[in-house]
Amino acid sequence: AYVDTNLLGTGKISKAAIIGQQGGVWASSPGYTLSAQEQKDIVNAFANPGAAQASGIRLAGQKFFTLQANDRSLYGKKQADGCVLVKTKQAVLVTEYANPVQAPEATPVVENLADYLISVGY
Repeated sequence: AYVDTNLLGTGKISKAAIIGQQGGVWASSPGYTLSAQEQKDIVNAFANPGAAQASGIRLAGQKFFTLQANDRSLYGKKQADGCVLVKTKQAVLVTEYANPVQAPEATPVVENLADYLISVGY
């Protein structure tokens, strides 16, 4: 429900997944598949933001240039599209947005859901 309602339902997010920090996909939008290696790299990106900044991040086979990375959030860009990844206590929200949606529209959607999940222990 979080993927469908809180992310895709806003019209600002085109693809989304919630992955566990210990591994595994908790939920994802239809047809959005993150490989086991991509999931591992996503979780590791938060432990080592500098590496993600240097080499970018792969989501469902697409490479994104990392604009900003820290131990909570990672923002990326691929031409006119972008990604927002936010770590919670137990999971990582992995989202993509597509042109004409811009980062200032998509980012608060993901960050606010992450804040909510953190507040309820996830």
